[in-house]
Amino acid sequence: MSSVRELARELGLSHTTVSDALRNKPKVKKETRERVLDAARKAGYRYNPLAGALMSEMRRSSVGVFQGVLAVVDLECPEKRVKAAALYHKQISEGCREKALELGFKAELFVMGSELLTVSRLDTILNSRGIRGVILLPASTEPDISNLGWEKFAGIYTDYIIQRPALDTVCSDHFRSMVVALNKLKELGYKRPGFVLDSLHDERLLCRWEAAFRMHCLKDSGTQAPAPYVTNDLNEEGFRKWYAREKPDVVLCHKMRVFHWMENMGLNIPEQVGFCCLNTHMSEEPVSGLDLCPRTIGSRATELLVGQLHRNDYGVPEFASTTTIPAVWVDGPTTRQQ
Repeated sequence: MSSVRELARELGLSHTTVSDALRNKPKVKKETRERVLDAARKAGYRYNPLAGALMSEMRRSSVGVFQGVLAVVDLECPEKRVKAAALYHKQISEGCREKALELGFKAELFVMGSELLTVSRLDTILNSRGIRGVILLPASTEPDISNLGWEKFAGIYTDYIIQRPALDTVCSDHFRSMVVALNKLKELGYKRPGFVLDSLHDERLLCRWEAAFRMHCLKDSGTQAPAPYVTNDLNEEGFRKWYAREKPDVVLCHKMRVFHWMENMGLNIPEQVGFCCLNTHMSEEPVSGLDLCPRTIGSRATELLVGQLHRNDYGVPEFASTTTIPAVWVDGPTTRQQ
């Protein structure tokens, strides 16, 4: 049996149905797909995804560039998110939107965490509109969207890890980003970097920020880093006590409220002590620190998702992968200048 048409005749199915089944398209019933795939294996037929993608691209080019809609799903209600975090999510969404347009798609935002849009309702909407690609924005707690009918969708999560379901992910390279920050601060002459961390923030990343800080300081003989202030109750009183005890010459932290606590303490920044924000998109004011490149994260997630769609690669992957994006240092007024 040498062709799809012969396979279709043997099974008593249409050429289109067999072709779609071989490409794992979700519109074909699961039982039919399995029947076709089993017959193809026995006949020695092997679908060539590269040839299929080429033919699909040729067909798309003949009818125009628009290829469909991608769902960008916010798992939490934006109104309940602090303003600084909302800026980061907005940048990821913009990256998705720009890359989607470039690739012939439209990215459309769907907001969960509201009374009207449950997982079940989202599943119904996506199915009714023929949307097969889903990008999930980061969640502050461990997300669970396993009840979505993933056998019909391709998906990417834009943070470090998701278990329910275990999708491919795109996120910042947190470990490498911390090393970038510490190397830059050393270059600027700082010798006692103090790390302030909300432990709940890092636990969902498997403690990659803290691990990078401790390992780098352990290996770098030129750094006399004080003990980091890691707590699940980050408050001004606790910070003041830690600062007085450890006397860092620069403070690294994600939270801009720590910067304002330093101002309340009468510290002269950057002449007396520096401040490095580990996510400059969390600040509405100029600050030195790391750009975690959320727009690039959104763009890369969209590229990977479109690749899955072109390969008709639906469902939860057998082995989920993680793509990481390194941060970029941003010069600002809160650290010394070279």
